[in-house]
Amino acid sequence: MRILGVVTLVSPDGEYGGPTRVALNQLAALRDLGHDVVLAGGQRGFPGPPPVKLEGVRTRLFPVMSALPRAGFAGLASPRLWRAVHRHRHEFDVIHVHAARDLVTLPAAYLAQRGGARVVLQTHGMIDPSSNPLAGPLDAVLTRRVLKSAHAVAYLSEVERAGLREVTRGAARLVELPNGVPEGKFPSSRPDVPHVLYLARLAKRKRPVHFVQAATVLAQEFPEVRFTLIGPDEGEGASVRAAILRSGYSDRIRWEGAVSMSETASRMQEASIYVLPSVDEPYPMSVLEAMSVGLPVIVTETCGLASFVAESDAGTVIGSSLSDLIESMRGLIADPDRARATGERGRQAVREKRSMAAIARQLEQLYL
Repeated sequence: MRILGVVTLVSPDGEYGGPTRVALNQLAALRDLGHDVVLAGGQRGFPGPPPVKLEGVRTRLFPVMSALPRAGFAGLASPRLWRAVHRHRHEFDVIHVHAARDLVTLPAAYLAQRGGARVVLQTHGMIDPSSNPLAGPLDAVLTRRVLKSAHAVAYLSEVERAGLREVTRGAARLVELPNGVPEGKFPSSRPDVPHVLYLARLAKRKRPVHFVQAATVLAQEFPEVRFTLIGPDEGEGASVRAAILRSGYSDRIRWEGAVSMSETASRMQEASIYVLPSVDEPYPMSVLEAMSVGLPVIVTETCGLASFVAESDAGTVIGSSLSDLIESMRGLIADPDRARATGERGRQAVREKRSMAAIARQLEQLYL
């Protein structure tokens, strides 16, 4: 099959996060099964021409503009991408759009559908019932129409399924499709100095300041431990810097900024524990990536992967309080043998239940 994946944004620092990572993982796995794959998307931030390949996957990337300057990713648009998808739609058997309520993916999907292409949508928890004043008009004009006309709409959880049913008024073909990750390289040894990692966007919902506050307490108890935040600023950077400065441990609590998607696995392999204090996180790919390289993980009970972590005994599922976060981090830091065993269980669970080979086979069936 000839398969086109479409994403909202590709950038050197991976600022759009999970959906772009998922699209690349899927296309690489489908390529390995013999399919002809291309990734299309908006792009910004590259110092020169955008790449024509990412991790071995051919790309067609187009500039984005901020059509709604205060709307974040939702306000991005890419007319050149729309035109390219419409013009080349017949070159592909399937167009798989990683859709959000934005002006990149929804118009691209609509134009492909109007031209008769087979379009599969995957919404990553980003299209749900919303009180945002922009959601109603956009849903009425575009979102609902695109979802209803899709060959299939892939969802990650029952919560997402219920939300999509409400948005589409029960008129879309909904199909469950979990995310997966390539098998990570399991390090032969962990760092001699314990290293606790937060690797995610610095957004309010992800609560990076909570991580710094917990690290401040634990840095006093464990003078050998390092705490690192990696990720682009999405509104919390100034608060994180201030919290680190107040901690008195800026030599061991550090925010290193963003890294490219290709660097995330290697940075995780250098760590001992992965922490994501997010609340209401639909399906964080960073958690699966951490598990795939054998890191024990700490997530909140509102994380979409909380049940998978708990069932696999791959880490700790906590409440939303700072004291819960401190206690769970303390437990894993103080017992490195337990941390290693927990991480190994997570790696095995990902290998058995979230491998990209299995996901690619599901995609082949979904596309028929």
